[in-house]
Formats: sequence, structure tokens, C-alpha cells
Amino acid sequence: MALFVFVCSAAMILVGALGVVTRSNPVHAALSLVLTLFGVAVTFVALQAHFLAAVQVIVYAGAIVVLFLFVIMLLGVDRAENLRIEPLRVQRPLAFVVSTGVAAVVIAAIVRARDSLADPSRGLAPTGADAHDANVREIAREIFSSNTFAFELTSVLLLVAVVGTVLLARRQRSPGAGHPVRP
Repeated sequence: MALFVFVCSAAMILVGALGVVTRSNPVHAALSLVLTLFGVAVTFVALQAHFLAAVQVIVYAGAIVVLFLFVIMLLGVDRAENLRIEPLRVQRPLAFVVSTGVAAVVIAAIVRARDSLADPSRGLAPTGADAHDANVREIAREIFSSNTFAFELTSVLLLVAVVGTVLLARRQRSPGAGHPVRP
């Protein structure tokens, strides 16, 4: 079972990474990035790093990709496409097959985990009293003690990027000239 999970997550990562590089539409590339990040989260779950998997999904696949999509939409990089023209004719049937497969895997995981959810002693139990949050405490100690400056510098960099994007998107056009006017 572990080999199957690894092969599936590796395939998700590779297909998503290739989609990021090869897609010309930036929205499709961002969605391929989501697939890659979810594949990494599945790998973390397989390695029993549940906190890192949650952070991967919440922070990266959630916040960062939403920020990318926000920037793409603000700058108007995406182009309007005719929805009646379908470039890949197999896209809809393939999406149906993939979504049915994902639903089957989720249902199988729920059925298989049903017994362990009913009896919590069957799961992986921590070895000590503080073992359930030892990784979280260690990560917090690293971020907020020896790496505080780098953590704050990264937050300032992201803030400057968002402010710059908003300023670029707010450029107004002068009447009749067609050239952007700085506010």
C-alpha cells in the first residue's frame, strides 16, 4: 500500500510540475502548481508528517496559490477564451474518470479507516506525554528563535509584492489617450 501511495503522489508531483512549465495559460499553470503541492502533501502524510502536510495544503496550496491567482486576475494576464471551443476533446471524459477515481479512493480510505476511528487505541499512539506536539514545538522554536529575522524578512517581501501588484493593477487610463496614467 505504501508503494502505491508513493507512486500516486510521485505521479501527481511530476504531472503538476510539467503542467507548470508547459502551460501557456497562467491560470492553468497555477492549477498545475496546486496539483504538485497536493502531491507533496500526500507524500508528507505517507511519511507520518501530518503537521507538514497540513501546512503544505493550508499555506502553500491555499494561500500562496490564491495569491498567485489574485495577481494574475488583477494584472489581466489571462485572456478571455471562447468556452464553446474545446482544445482538448478528451478533457471532459478524462475529468469524469479522474474525479470518479478520486471519489472511489476517498470512499475506500473512509471505509478502511472506519475501524481505527471507532477505536482510537488502534492508531499510532505517542510515546510520551508531550510527544503529540513535539514536532510543532520544535518548528516553532526554530522559526521564532534562530530564524526570526528570515521569517520577518519573508513576510515583508510578500507584503511589498502584494502592494506593488495592487499599484500596478490600479493604473487608470486617461480619457482618449489610451496610455496609463500613474495615480
